[in-house]
Parts: sequence; C-alpha cells; structure tokens
Amino acid sequence: MDIITQRFNDHLDTHTKMRNYIEEIRVVADICKNALDKGHKILFCGNGGSAADAQHLAAELVGRFVKERESLPAIALTTDTSILTAVANDYSYDDVFSRQVAGLGQAGDVLIGISTSGNSKNVVKATELARQKGLKTVAFTGEGGGKLGALCDAVIAVPSKTTARIQEMHIMVGHIICEIVEEDYD
Repeated sequence: MDIITQRFNDHLDTHTKMRNYIEEIRVVADICKNALDKGHKILFCGNGGSAADAQHLAAELVGRFVKERESLPAIALTTDTSILTAVANDYSYDDVFSRQVAGLGQAGDVLIGISTSGNSKNVVKATELARQKGLKTVAFTGEGGGKLGALCDAVIAVPSKTTARIQEMHIMVGHIICEIVEEDYD
C-alpha cells in the first residue's frame, strides 16, 4: 500500500474512533457557551502546530465560522511575539502562557490547552494557574491525555499516538465546537 492510501486509511480510522467522543465534544461546547453567555472569554494556547490551531480557533470565534454574527471574545496566547520572547527571556519558556493567564485570565473564562502529548510544560503550567484562578479548563490532547488531561474540567483525548492524526482531529473538533457555540449568536 502506498503512503497516500495508508495516510487516508489512518485518518479514517482515527476519525471513526472519534465518534465515541461526541458527549465530550458537547461538554466542551457547553463550557464555552456558558462562559460566553456570562460575558467571559476563551483563551487558547499550544506549541508548534497546536499554536497554529489555537490561533485558527480563536480567529473563528472573533471573526465568524459559518454564519454572520457578533464577534466573540477569544484570544490565542500564541500570537504576541513581544510577550512570548520577553517572558521566555526574562523568566522561562515554561512561563510564556501562564504569565498571560495571570494577566488576562479571570474567573469564569475558559482556557483551552492544546498539546498532542498532553505534556507540554508551558501548557500544563498555564492550566494549573488557570484552575487556581477559577477558569474552566479544557484539554485537546492525544491518547491518554498526559499531565494536561488530568488537570482539566473536560478533555478531548484523540485516540491516536500519531501527531498528524491528533492534529487533524483537533481542528475538526474545534470547528464543531465553534459551530455549536455560534448557534446562539446573531
């Protein structure tokens, strides 16, 4: 079997297994909807491809996803290079997200930490602080959930150990959540 066919088969297998996570997806959508309904915001963080997913999903909420509607408050903690480089230089790379949660996060907000391994130190540290501050916490991870999954109010742990398959499901799940969230807005 060639690599193209194999990757499609791998994707479809992971996609099929994700049907077992419908209730978890509903829970995350409800957490986000409840926070937004009460005037709170959604914060996203992750590294590498997960940083790109954080930015992508925040943009879907601030801009629009499927329909024209009001802008929703969402922030990707991955986008301000001055903050990222200053905090990494002055403190540690492990603090680049927690420092922003300290300054921007408020009780009632939601932090969605994205980490395919579930063990990204800076995402875990941000989630620990978010919990202390009274934010709802959500993890998008791979199989098992890692340290991050154990800390969160809700977890989407994609049943795969392959980074690419996990990321593909993260963005699909993120899109579903965005569509559910925006149902209530004009």
